[in-house]
Amino acid sequence: MATKTISLDEEAYERLKARKKEGESFSETVKRLAGERSWNEVTGILSEDEAADLETAIEEGRTKSRERSDRLTAELDDKTSE
Repeated sequence: MATKTISLDEEAYERLKARKKEGESFSETVKRLAGERSWNEVTGILSEDEAADLETAIEEGRTKSRERSDRLTAELDDKTSE
């Protein structure tokens, strides 16, 4: 297989190294990451109404998660103070 040599500045190298999985080559890491879609690529897929609905659903999920976390923390606090 042919290879190409590229140069990365120190910051780019460290970022790539941080995303590299155990046992994965840098080539495999680049291929995996290059296959991901960035937020810039998905902009415009949803209509404004769909985006607003999604944003609302996400915020509702976050609120429920915070409430659940607070409830569980309170229950644990009650049990440890008994």
